[in-house]
Amino acid sequence: MPKYVDGYVLPVLRKNLPAYRRQARLGAKLWRAHGALGFCECVGEDLAAKFGKPFSRLLRLKPGETVVFSWIVFKSRAQRDRVNAKVMRDPRLARMMDKEPMAFDQRRMIYGGFEVLVDA
Repeated sequence: MPKYVDGYVLPVLRKNLPAYRRQARLGAKLWRAHGALGFCECVGEDLAAKFGKPFSRLLRLKPGETVVFSWIVFKSRAQRDRVNAKVMRDPRLARMMDKEPMAFDQRRMIYGGFEVLVDA
């Protein structure tokens, strides 16, 4: 079955990780309830890459920040568009946004939609 993935890389202050985890858990519940096949959030642990461009440099991490790498899996891009529209209209998301500020710097978030090339 073809799949489509939304991928995110974002900076989060380590002190904000508990708030980020709360927000991510709600996000997982919302996206899955509206049809996403999978939802994963990962926090940086080994960011001292010996080759390539490390995430920490790409995001220009500030003192006290770490990297969160996330993805959401969908059946297709069309299904992703439908699911995301439903999530954005969900009142639970609006309540969370009204209740507390986002736990990361949205201006430095890196995002993209991807067709799955290999799924082993």
